[in-house]
Amino acid sequence: MTDTVAATPAWTCPFCPLACDHLGVRVGAGDEVLALDGGDCARASRRLASFASRPVETRAEIAGRPASADAALAAAAALLAGAAQPLFAGLGCDVAGARALYPLACATGAITDAAGGEALFAGLRALQDRGQFTTTLGEVRTRADLIVFVGGLPVELAPLIAERCGLGDGGRPQRHVVALAPPGGQDPALAAWASEQVTIETVAAEDGEDLAATLQRLLTRVPRPQTDDASPLSALAARLRAAHYAVFVGAPALLAPQAALAVEAVHAIVGHLNRKTRAAALWIGGGDGAATANQVFTWLSGLPLRTRASALGLEHEPFLYATDRLLADGAVDALLWVSSWDAEAVPPPTDLPTVVLGHPAQAAAWRREGCVFIPVSTPGIADDGHLFRTDGTVLMPLHTVRPDALPSVAKIAQALLQAVLEARR
Repeated sequence: MTDTVAATPAWTCPFCPLACDHLGVRVGAGDEVLALDGGDCARASRRLASFASRPVETRAEIAGRPASADAALAAAAALLAGAAQPLFAGLGCDVAGARALYPLACATGAITDAAGGEALFAGLRALQDRGQFTTTLGEVRTRADLIVFVGGLPVELAPLIAERCGLGDGGRPQRHVVALAPPGGQDPALAAWASEQVTIETVAAEDGEDLAATLQRLLTRVPRPQTDDASPLSALAARLRAAHYAVFVGAPALLAPQAALAVEAVHAIVGHLNRKTRAAALWIGGGDGAATANQVFTWLSGLPLRTRASALGLEHEPFLYATDRLLADGAVDALLWVSSWDAEAVPPPTDLPTVVLGHPAQAAAWRREGCVFIPVSTPGIADDGHLFRTDGTVLMPLHTVRPDALPSVAKIAQALLQAVLEARR
Protein backbone atom coordinates (compact mmCIF):
# COMPACT_ATOMS: atom_id res chain seq x y z
CA MET A 1 0.00 0.00 0.00
CA THR A 2 1.31 3.45 -0.88
CA ASP A 3 1.85 5.79 2.03
CA THR A 4 -0.28 8.89 1.91
CA VAL A 5 -0.26 12.19 3.70
CA ALA A 6 -3.33 14.26 4.44
CA ALA A 7 -3.56 17.78 3.10
CA THR A 8 -4.11 20.68 5.43
CA PRO A 9 -7.44 20.41 7.29
CA ALA A 10 -8.10 24.03 6.29
CA TRP A 11 -8.66 22.96 2.68
CA THR A 12 -11.64 24.57 0.94
CA CYS A 13 -13.19 22.56 -1.90
CA PRO A 14 -13.43 24.74 -5.05
CA PHE A 15 -15.47 22.30 -7.10
CA CYS A 16 -19.06 23.31 -6.34
CA PRO A 17 -20.94 26.48 -5.32
CA LEU A 18 -20.96 25.50 -1.61
CA ALA A 19 -17.16 25.80 -1.16
CA CYS A 20 -17.21 23.35 1.76
CA ASP A 21 -14.27 23.67 4.15
CA HIS A 22 -14.72 20.65 6.44
CA LEU A 23 -12.99 18.04 4.26
CA GLY A 24 -9.38 17.25 3.41
CA VAL A 25 -7.43 15.67 0.57
CA ARG A 26 -5.17 12.63 0.56
CA VAL A 27 -2.03 13.13 -1.50
CA GLY A 28 -0.19 9.97 -2.54
CA ALA A 29 3.56 9.54 -2.66
CA GLY A 30 3.52 8.49 -6.32
CA ASP A 31 1.24 8.81 -9.34
CA GLU A 32 -2.05 8.18 -7.51
CA VAL A 33 -4.85 10.64 -8.08
CA LEU A 34 -5.88 12.98 -5.28
CA ALA A 35 -8.65 11.60 -3.06
CA LEU A 36 -11.12 13.10 -0.63
CA ASP A 37 -10.44 12.64 3.07
CA GLY A 38 -12.75 12.98 6.07
CA GLY A 39 -16.08 12.65 4.27
CA ASP A 40 -17.81 11.84 1.02
CA CYS A 41 -18.86 14.04 -1.90
CA ALA A 42 -19.35 12.57 -5.36
CA ARG A 43 -18.60 15.82 -7.18
CA ALA A 44 -15.41 16.58 -5.26
CA SER A 45 -14.16 13.00 -5.65
CA ARG A 46 -14.78 13.06 -9.40
CA ARG A 47 -12.98 16.37 -9.85
CA LEU A 48 -10.04 15.39 -7.63
CA ALA A 49 -9.53 12.32 -9.79
CA SER A 50 -8.40 14.62 -12.64
CA PHE A 51 -5.32 15.62 -10.60
CA ALA A 52 -2.36 13.34 -9.91
CA SER A 53 -0.59 13.40 -6.55
CA ARG A 54 2.65 14.08 -8.40
CA PRO A 55 2.13 16.96 -10.87
CA VAL A 56 2.29 15.92 -14.52
CA GLU A 57 4.35 18.19 -16.73
CA THR A 58 2.10 19.92 -19.26
CA ARG A 59 3.38 22.22 -21.97
CA ALA A 60 1.66 24.99 -23.85
CA GLU A 61 0.51 24.21 -27.37
CA ILE A 62 -0.04 26.20 -30.54
CA ALA A 63 -2.32 24.54 -33.10
CA GLY A 64 -1.86 21.25 -31.28
CA ARG A 65 1.94 21.35 -31.32
CA PRO A 66 4.09 21.81 -28.19
CA ALA A 67 5.40 25.33 -27.73
CA SER A 68 7.47 27.26 -25.25
CA ALA A 69 5.69 29.43 -22.72
CA ASP A 70 7.03 32.60 -24.38
CA ALA A 71 5.94 31.50 -27.85
CA ALA A 72 2.43 30.60 -26.65
CA LEU A 73 2.13 33.91 -24.83
CA ALA A 74 3.22 35.86 -27.94
CA ALA A 75 0.78 33.94 -30.16
CA ALA A 76 -2.08 34.50 -27.73
CA ALA A 77 -1.34 38.21 -27.44
CA ALA A 78 -1.19 38.59 -31.23
CA LEU A 79 -4.53 36.82 -31.60
CA LEU A 80 -6.25 39.07 -29.03
CA ALA A 81 -4.61 42.27 -30.26
CA GLY A 82 -5.76 41.56 -33.82
CA ALA A 83 -9.38 40.78 -32.92
CA ALA A 84 -12.08 43.34 -33.67
CA GLN A 85 -14.51 41.85 -31.14
CA PRO A 86 -13.20 39.18 -28.76
CA LEU A 87 -15.28 37.23 -26.26
CA PHE A 88 -13.88 36.32 -22.84
CA ALA A 89 -15.89 33.32 -21.63
CA GLY A 90 -15.77 30.46 -19.17
CA LEU A 91 -14.01 32.66 -16.59
CA GLY A 92 -13.25 29.68 -14.36
CA CYS A 93 -10.76 31.40 -12.07
CA ASP A 94 -10.33 32.84 -8.59
CA VAL A 95 -10.48 36.46 -7.43
CA ALA A 96 -6.91 37.25 -8.49
CA GLY A 97 -7.51 35.76 -11.92
CA ALA A 98 -10.70 37.76 -12.44
CA ARG A 99 -9.00 40.96 -11.29
CA ALA A 100 -6.28 40.43 -13.90
CA LEU A 101 -8.72 39.51 -16.67
CA TYR A 102 -10.79 42.68 -16.26
CA PRO A 103 -8.14 45.19 -17.48
CA LEU A 104 -7.30 42.79 -20.32
CA ALA A 105 -10.99 42.80 -21.33
CA CYS A 106 -10.99 46.61 -21.25
CA ALA A 107 -7.81 46.80 -23.34
CA THR A 108 -9.21 44.52 -26.04
CA GLY A 109 -12.84 45.72 -25.97
CA ALA A 110 -14.01 42.23 -25.03
CA ILE A 111 -17.47 40.96 -24.12
CA THR A 112 -17.45 38.86 -20.93
CA ASP A 113 -19.61 35.90 -19.95
CA ALA A 114 -19.15 32.96 -17.60
CA ALA A 115 -19.73 29.29 -18.20
CA GLY A 116 -23.28 28.60 -17.05
CA GLY A 117 -24.15 32.21 -17.72
CA GLU A 118 -27.83 31.50 -18.42
CA ALA A 119 -28.37 30.09 -14.93
CA LEU A 120 -26.37 32.91 -13.35
CA PHE A 121 -28.40 35.56 -15.13
CA ALA A 122 -31.75 34.00 -14.30
CA GLY A 123 -31.10 35.28 -10.79
CA LEU A 124 -29.28 38.47 -11.77
CA ARG A 125 -32.06 39.67 -14.07
CA ALA A 126 -34.65 39.12 -11.35
CA LEU A 127 -32.43 41.04 -8.92
CA GLN A 128 -32.05 43.89 -11.42
CA ASP A 129 -35.80 44.04 -12.07
CA ARG A 130 -37.30 43.65 -8.58
CA GLY A 131 -34.58 43.26 -5.95
CA GLN A 132 -34.42 40.33 -3.57
CA PHE A 133 -34.12 39.15 0.02
CA THR A 134 -31.13 36.81 0.30
CA THR A 135 -29.60 34.78 3.11
CA THR A 136 -26.52 32.69 3.86
CA LEU A 137 -25.91 29.01 4.38
CA GLY A 138 -25.19 29.71 8.04
CA GLU A 139 -28.51 31.46 8.58
CA VAL A 140 -30.44 28.68 6.87
CA ARG A 141 -28.69 26.10 9.04
CA THR A 142 -29.23 27.88 12.36
CA ARG A 143 -32.50 29.81 11.92
CA ALA A 144 -34.81 28.46 9.21
CA ASP A 145 -37.80 26.52 10.52
CA LEU A 146 -39.31 26.02 7.04
CA ILE A 147 -37.20 25.23 3.97
CA VAL A 148 -38.71 24.88 0.51
CA PHE A 149 -36.45 23.19 -2.05
CA VAL A 150 -37.64 24.42 -5.43
CA GLY A 151 -37.30 21.43 -7.75
CA GLY A 152 -36.04 19.20 -4.94
CA LEU A 153 -32.54 18.83 -3.51
CA PRO A 154 -30.00 20.03 -6.15
CA VAL A 155 -27.56 17.23 -5.32
CA GLU A 156 -26.28 17.05 -8.92
CA LEU A 157 -24.89 20.55 -8.54
CA ALA A 158 -24.17 20.64 -4.79
CA PRO A 159 -24.09 17.13 -3.29
CA LEU A 160 -23.82 18.29 0.33
CA ILE A 161 -26.60 20.89 0.19
CA ALA A 162 -28.77 19.07 2.76
CA GLU A 163 -25.96 18.98 5.31
CA ARG A 164 -25.07 22.62 4.67
CA CYS A 165 -28.71 23.61 5.27
CA GLY A 166 -28.64 21.83 8.61
CA LEU A 167 -30.93 18.88 7.92
CA GLY A 168 -28.60 16.53 9.76
CA ASP A 169 -27.91 18.78 12.73
CA GLY A 170 -29.03 17.13 15.95
CA GLY A 171 -30.67 19.29 18.60
CA ARG A 172 -31.73 22.03 16.23
CA PRO A 173 -35.26 23.45 16.42
CA GLN A 174 -37.94 21.53 14.61
CA ARG A 175 -37.87 22.08 10.85
CA HIS A 176 -40.39 21.36 8.15
CA VAL A 177 -38.88 20.75 4.71
CA VAL A 178 -40.86 20.84 1.47
CA ALA A 179 -39.80 19.58 -1.94
CA LEU A 180 -41.65 21.62 -4.56
CA ALA A 181 -41.34 19.04 -7.33
CA PRO A 182 -42.34 18.61 -10.99
CA PRO A 183 -45.58 16.71 -11.78
CA GLY A 184 -45.62 13.33 -10.08
CA GLY A 185 -42.22 14.06 -8.62
CA GLN A 186 -40.83 12.59 -5.45
CA ASP A 187 -37.43 13.31 -3.95
CA PRO A 188 -35.89 10.19 -2.38
CA ALA A 189 -32.70 12.13 -1.63
CA LEU A 190 -34.71 14.50 0.57
CA ALA A 191 -36.89 11.77 2.11
CA ALA A 192 -33.76 10.17 3.56
CA TRP A 193 -33.31 13.19 5.85
CA ALA A 194 -36.56 12.71 7.79
CA SER A 195 -36.03 12.55 11.56
CA GLU A 196 -37.58 13.65 14.84
CA GLN A 197 -36.31 17.16 14.13
CA VAL A 198 -37.04 17.22 10.39
CA THR A 199 -40.40 16.53 8.78
CA ILE A 200 -40.49 16.06 5.01
CA GLU A 201 -43.26 16.82 2.53
CA THR A 202 -43.50 16.80 -1.26
CA VAL A 203 -45.78 19.20 -3.11
CA ALA A 204 -45.87 18.24 -6.78
CA ALA A 205 -46.89 20.45 -9.66
CA GLU A 206 -50.04 19.54 -11.52
CA ASP A 207 -49.78 17.48 -14.71
CA GLY A 208 -48.70 19.61 -17.65
CA GLU A 209 -47.50 22.42 -15.39
CA ASP A 210 -43.91 23.52 -14.88
CA LEU A 211 -42.51 24.76 -11.58
CA ALA A 212 -42.66 28.40 -12.66
CA ALA A 213 -46.43 28.11 -13.11
CA THR A 214 -46.78 26.30 -9.77
CA LEU A 215 -44.88 29.09 -8.05
CA GLN A 216 -47.15 31.65 -9.67
CA ARG A 217 -50.17 29.84 -8.25
CA LEU A 218 -48.49 29.72 -4.84
CA LEU A 219 -47.90 33.46 -5.14
CA THR A 220 -51.64 34.09 -5.44
CA ARG A 221 -52.26 32.17 -2.21
CA VAL A 222 -49.63 33.75 0.02
CA PRO A 223 -51.10 37.29 0.32
CA ARG A 224 -54.75 36.22 -0.17
CA PRO A 225 -55.59 33.04 1.77
CA GLN A 226 -58.36 30.91 0.24
CA THR A 227 -60.04 29.22 3.18
CA ASP A 228 -62.24 27.05 0.95
CA ASP A 229 -59.30 25.60 -0.97
CA ALA A 230 -57.89 22.40 0.55
CA SER A 231 -55.09 22.05 -2.04
CA PRO A 232 -51.47 21.26 -1.07
CA LEU A 233 -50.44 24.70 -2.36
CA SER A 234 -52.86 26.46 -0.03
CA ALA A 235 -51.54 24.39 2.86
CA LEU A 236 -48.01 25.37 1.90
CA ALA A 237 -49.01 29.04 1.72
CA ALA A 238 -50.43 28.77 5.24
CA ARG A 239 -47.20 27.18 6.47
CA LEU A 240 -45.19 29.98 4.89
CA ARG A 241 -47.28 32.66 6.61
CA ALA A 242 -46.95 30.89 9.96
CA ALA A 243 -43.20 30.23 9.76
CA HIS A 244 -40.76 32.28 11.81
CA TYR A 245 -38.12 32.10 9.06
CA ALA A 246 -38.95 30.49 5.72
CA VAL A 247 -36.25 30.00 3.09
CA PHE A 248 -36.62 28.97 -0.55
CA VAL A 249 -33.59 27.06 -1.86
CA GLY A 250 -33.14 26.24 -5.54
CA ALA A 251 -30.63 25.91 -8.37
CA PRO A 252 -31.54 27.98 -11.46
CA ALA A 253 -29.42 25.69 -13.63
CA LEU A 254 -31.86 22.84 -12.86
CA LEU A 255 -35.02 24.90 -13.42
CA ALA A 256 -34.59 25.60 -17.13
CA PRO A 257 -36.17 26.66 -19.41
CA GLN A 258 -38.33 28.84 -17.12
CA ALA A 259 -35.70 29.52 -14.46
CA ALA A 260 -36.01 33.32 -14.66
CA LEU A 261 -39.80 33.17 -14.15
CA ALA A 262 -39.41 30.75 -11.24
CA VAL A 263 -36.85 33.00 -9.56
CA GLU A 264 -39.07 36.07 -10.01
CA ALA A 265 -42.06 34.24 -8.50
CA VAL A 266 -40.01 33.17 -5.48
CA HIS A 267 -38.79 36.72 -4.94
CA ALA A 268 -42.38 38.01 -5.07
CA ILE A 269 -43.52 35.39 -2.53
CA VAL A 270 -40.63 36.27 -0.22
CA GLY A 271 -41.46 39.96 -0.54
CA HIS A 272 -45.05 39.39 0.55
CA LEU A 273 -43.98 37.21 3.48
CA ASN A 274 -41.53 39.79 4.77
CA ARG A 275 -44.36 42.24 5.44
CA LYS A 276 -45.41 40.18 8.46
CA THR A 277 -42.73 37.55 9.10
CA ARG A 278 -39.24 36.71 7.87
CA ALA A 279 -38.34 34.93 4.64
CA ALA A 280 -35.49 34.74 2.12
CA ALA A 281 -34.21 32.93 -0.97
CA LEU A 282 -30.92 31.11 -1.44
CA TRP A 283 -29.94 30.30 -5.03
CA ILE A 284 -27.32 27.61 -5.56
CA GLY A 285 -25.09 28.39 -8.51
CA GLY A 286 -22.11 30.32 -9.78
CA GLY A 287 -19.68 27.42 -9.36
CA ASP A 288 -16.35 27.02 -11.13
CA GLY A 289 -15.62 30.69 -10.66
CA ALA A 290 -18.74 32.13 -12.35
CA ALA A 291 -20.01 33.91 -9.23
CA THR A 292 -16.49 35.02 -8.37
CA ALA A 293 -15.88 36.54 -11.79
CA ASN A 294 -19.25 38.28 -11.65
CA GLN A 295 -18.54 39.74 -8.21
CA VAL A 296 -15.10 40.98 -9.24
CA PHE A 297 -16.18 42.48 -12.57
CA THR A 298 -19.12 44.15 -10.85
CA TRP A 299 -17.07 45.81 -8.14
CA LEU A 300 -14.43 46.94 -10.67
CA SER A 301 -16.85 48.32 -13.26
CA GLY A 302 -20.24 48.76 -11.57
CA LEU A 303 -21.81 46.29 -14.02
CA PRO A 304 -22.04 42.47 -13.98
CA LEU A 305 -20.86 40.10 -16.69
CA ARG A 306 -22.33 40.13 -20.18
CA THR A 307 -20.87 43.60 -20.50
CA ARG A 308 -18.69 44.93 -23.32
CA ALA A 309 -15.85 47.32 -22.68
CA SER A 310 -15.95 49.53 -25.79
CA ALA A 311 -14.49 52.85 -26.84
CA LEU A 312 -17.83 54.40 -25.88
CA GLY A 313 -17.77 52.95 -22.38
CA LEU A 314 -19.43 49.90 -20.84
CA GLU A 315 -22.39 48.26 -22.58
CA HIS A 316 -24.39 45.74 -20.54
CA GLU A 317 -26.63 43.43 -22.60
CA PRO A 318 -27.68 40.35 -20.56
CA PHE A 319 -29.61 38.81 -23.46
CA LEU A 320 -27.47 39.72 -26.48
CA TYR A 321 -24.11 39.02 -24.84
CA ALA A 322 -24.71 35.34 -24.03
CA THR A 323 -21.89 33.04 -25.17
CA ASP A 324 -24.13 30.64 -27.10
CA ARG A 325 -25.89 33.47 -28.94
CA LEU A 326 -22.67 35.30 -29.81
CA LEU A 327 -20.99 32.18 -31.18
CA ALA A 328 -24.08 31.03 -33.09
CA ASP A 329 -24.57 34.47 -34.67
CA GLY A 330 -20.90 34.95 -35.56
CA ALA A 331 -20.93 38.19 -33.56
CA VAL A 332 -17.37 37.76 -32.23
CA ASP A 333 -14.12 37.01 -34.04
CA ALA A 334 -11.94 35.60 -31.25
CA LEU A 335 -12.45 33.67 -28.03
CA LEU A 336 -10.52 33.63 -24.75
CA TRP A 337 -11.72 30.63 -22.73
CA VAL A 338 -10.72 30.29 -19.05
CA SER A 339 -11.27 27.06 -17.11
CA SER A 340 -8.84 26.31 -14.31
CA TRP A 341 -11.03 23.83 -12.36
CA ASP A 342 -13.18 21.74 -14.68
CA ALA A 343 -11.30 19.57 -17.17
CA GLU A 344 -14.55 18.99 -19.09
CA ALA A 345 -15.68 22.61 -19.41
CA VAL A 346 -15.65 23.69 -23.05
CA PRO A 347 -17.72 26.26 -24.97
CA PRO A 348 -20.11 25.37 -27.80
CA PRO A 349 -18.24 24.08 -30.88
CA THR A 350 -16.47 26.92 -32.67
CA ASP A 351 -13.78 27.44 -35.31
CA LEU A 352 -12.90 30.90 -34.02
CA PRO A 353 -9.29 31.76 -33.22
CA THR A 354 -9.11 30.72 -29.57
CA VAL A 355 -6.86 31.22 -26.56
CA VAL A 356 -7.42 28.74 -23.74
CA LEU A 357 -6.15 29.22 -20.20
CA GLY A 358 -7.11 25.81 -18.98
CA HIS A 359 -6.89 22.81 -16.71
CA PRO A 360 -3.85 20.76 -17.80
CA ALA A 361 -6.06 17.80 -18.77
CA GLN A 362 -7.86 19.95 -21.37
CA ALA A 363 -4.95 20.12 -23.82
CA ALA A 364 -6.20 17.31 -26.06
CA ALA A 365 -9.58 19.02 -26.55
CA TRP A 366 -7.92 22.09 -28.08
CA ARG A 367 -5.52 20.58 -30.61
CA ARG A 368 -6.65 22.37 -33.75
CA GLU A 369 -5.54 25.16 -36.02
CA GLY A 370 -6.07 28.65 -34.69
CA CYS A 371 -5.92 27.61 -31.04
CA VAL A 372 -3.37 28.51 -28.37
CA PHE A 373 -3.53 26.38 -25.24
CA ILE A 374 -1.77 27.58 -22.07
CA PRO A 375 -2.07 25.27 -19.02
CA VAL A 376 -2.66 27.10 -15.74
CA SER A 377 -2.52 26.15 -12.08
CA THR A 378 -5.71 25.30 -10.23
CA PRO A 379 -6.53 27.40 -7.13
CA GLY A 380 -7.24 25.11 -4.21
CA ILE A 381 -5.07 22.36 -5.68
CA ALA A 382 -1.78 23.78 -6.92
CA ASP A 383 -2.13 27.36 -5.78
CA ASP A 384 -3.64 29.55 -3.06
CA GLY A 385 -6.52 31.89 -3.88
CA HIS A 386 -9.98 33.12 -2.93
CA LEU A 387 -13.45 32.14 -4.16
CA PHE A 388 -16.93 33.53 -3.52
CA ARG A 389 -19.40 31.03 -2.10
CA THR A 390 -22.87 30.64 -3.58
CA ASP A 391 -24.48 32.92 -0.98
CA GLY A 392 -22.38 35.79 -2.34
CA THR A 393 -21.31 37.38 0.94
CA VAL A 394 -18.59 34.96 2.02
CA LEU A 395 -15.13 34.98 0.43
CA MET A 396 -13.51 31.59 1.01
CA PRO A 397 -9.74 31.12 1.13
CA LEU A 398 -8.30 28.41 -1.11
CA HIS A 399 -5.20 26.53 0.04
CA THR A 400 -2.60 24.62 -1.92
CA VAL A 401 -2.81 20.82 -1.72
CA ARG A 402 0.24 20.07 -3.84
CA PRO A 403 2.07 22.77 -5.83
CA ASP A 404 3.08 22.56 -9.47
CA ALA A 405 5.14 24.73 -11.83
CA LEU A 406 2.23 26.05 -13.88
CA PRO A 407 1.47 29.80 -13.95
CA SER A 408 -1.77 31.16 -12.49
CA VAL A 409 -4.54 32.71 -14.58
CA ALA A 410 -3.64 36.06 -13.00
CA LYS A 411 0.00 35.80 -14.07
CA ILE A 412 -0.88 34.89 -17.67
CA ALA A 413 -3.58 37.60 -17.92
CA GLN A 414 -1.13 40.24 -16.67
CA ALA A 415 1.49 39.14 -19.19
CA LEU A 416 -1.10 39.15 -22.00
CA LEU A 417 -2.16 42.68 -21.08
CA GLN A 418 1.41 43.96 -21.34
CA ALA A 419 1.96 42.17 -24.64
CA VAL A 420 -1.32 43.48 -26.12
CA LEU A 421 -0.54 47.05 -25.09
CA GLU A 422 2.96 46.80 -26.58
CA ALA A 423 1.59 45.34 -29.83
CA ARG A 424 -0.73 48.33 -30.23
CA ARG A 425 1.89 51.03 -29.65
